[in-house]
Amino acid sequence: MKKRIKEKAMNNFELKNPTKIIFGKDTIKKLSTEIPEKAKVLLLYGGGSIKKNGIYEQVKTALSNVEVVEFGGIPANPEYAILMDALQIIKEQDITFLLAVGGGSVIDGTKFLSSAALYKGDTPWDILTSNTPTKKGMPFGTVLTLPATGSEMNSGAVITRKETKEKLAMGGVGLFPVFSILDPLVIQSIPKRQLVNGITDAFTHVLEQYMTYPSGAYLQDRFAESILQTLIQIAPKVIEDPTNYTEASNFMWCCTMALNGLIQKGVPTDWAVHAIGHELTALYGIDHARTLAIIAPSHYTYNFEAKKEKLAQYAERVWNITEGTIEEKAHIAIEKTETFFNELGIDTKLSKYTNNYKGTAELISKRFTERGWLGLGEHKNLAPNDVEKIVTMAY
Repeated sequence: MKKRIKEKAMNNFELKNPTKIIFGKDTIKKLSTEIPEKAKVLLLYGGGSIKKNGIYEQVKTALSNVEVVEFGGIPANPEYAILMDALQIIKEQDITFLLAVGGGSVIDGTKFLSSAALYKGDTPWDILTSNTPTKKGMPFGTVLTLPATGSEMNSGAVITRKETKEKLAMGGVGLFPVFSILDPLVIQSIPKRQLVNGITDAFTHVLEQYMTYPSGAYLQDRFAESILQTLIQIAPKVIEDPTNYTEASNFMWCCTMALNGLIQKGVPTDWAVHAIGHELTALYGIDHARTLAIIAPSHYTYNFEAKKEKLAQYAERVWNITEGTIEEKAHIAIEKTETFFNELGIDTKLSKYTNNYKGTAELISKRFTERGWLGLGEHKNLAPNDVEKIVTMAY
């Protein structure tokens, strides 16, 4: 009897993304036609930069015919205690619609509020610790001011709790924005550091959904590779001149496409880099994108045997490495990735960010064990002791 060889094939999947995207220059004024009639809107934003770059004025003009309550001060890592203050306003002011004007942190915080506003449990923090998907939330829209996370077109969020030094994820079908306005003109006022973070964040989002093993998903691979190639192409131009509309528009759309759910359908995904990176942000306050750049090279090196085929494919198609064995090309792919981060101005070793890094690997391993996170990665086989080794390699 002939032995049947298991065929590589795409996984079954379902795809539904209800978010309406309004893309292009001078589109913030379209807010006036997207907010529901008679809505009472809570306008959420961050540290106030939107009041300096003209975005706030555009938003307020577009909202002139609806009742608006404001809540500013959502930090770069949306903090639970601050969001609870906003939740109190939602309930006391009978808010019916949320509007996030900001980057991924403001949008993530708004998603938490969307869920918490309708939550019937004991404490909203349970939404994150229980990992229960949100099926229905308060409706919200977004005006994106910082391309990076793709939160404007997905249903995921990450929230920080300073008192316990935790950074946990949440999500669910009830947390897609109703609409998102993407005006590439907004990046003109973004500081270089944040532009670099956005490029790195989007690049690593793609890698998390691509850098696993060959699965017969040809189109998905090409989608992912095209985003990576485009980010490599536009990165120096966006950083040098964020007023260049062609480069800005491609940058913004890459960030959205990197994590709107499309490229992950039908394929295995990893996300161990994010799980570990979140701990570095929670412990040391390191920018999210930079934690990903710290962990990714060590993660791929530690898991080399499991990932070498895809690493070699990435080397060929994205970095144009055509000579050498699979192993040789795979090693070069890791080197190229780390060099790309370094050339953007990002250090890829934890010791460059803190002098207190010793013991970090053991602490993260312990926290994962306590949470029951016993199997990370596309094969669900990375135990806390593996995580400890990966973090140690990143020192």
